[in-house]
Amino acid sequence: MQALTQLDAIGVPLPAADIDTDQILPARFMHARRIDYGRYFFHDLRGAGTFALDRAAYAGAQVLVTGPNFGCGSSREQAVHTLADFGIRALVGTSFGDIFFTNCLKNGVLPVRADAAFVERLLAALDAQPGARVRIDLPAQCVLAPDGTRASFEIDAFQKEALVAGLDEIDVTLRLGASIDAYERAHGIGR
Repeated sequence: MQALTQLDAIGVPLPAADIDTDQILPARFMHARRIDYGRYFFHDLRGAGTFALDRAAYAGAQVLVTGPNFGCGSSREQAVHTLADFGIRALVGTSFGDIFFTNCLKNGVLPVRADAAFVERLLAALDAQPGARVRIDLPAQCVLAPDGTRASFEIDAFQKEALVAGLDEIDVTLRLGASIDAYERAHGIGR
């Protein structure tokens, strides 16, 4: 997993509420091999020229600024895989589907919950200035909008540490290998 400390990237406004995981990754692609999986990201909405991600100004974007309840619906982890493989490193919104939120953290994507006034202002700024950048500082737990407006956010300390170090849960467990071995020896486990 790629470490995430600070991000200064193009932000894309996706203000619609209740964007579900089937929109993010249509079900028919769920069992495809994870090779260039980003090509399925919003597959059924992209290509007509009317979706924000179709606009050249948002090419290479790494931050999605979302409407409420983004990632609701089914618990498919592949929805997060497709957005990560597309290049999205962070989401900023007022709320996310609970399982989707957890899946983001486990797969190196930072979901930032911010207050509604900040998110509305950020959505408006990105819509008015396509290609504008959003700055996210994970160690400082803050988001900086293109106009300089700043919002703080909360994150679980373990999840923050894992993202900053670029570690998934298996990597974290493997770092404890010597302690696990010592415990097993002390308790006669594995003999």
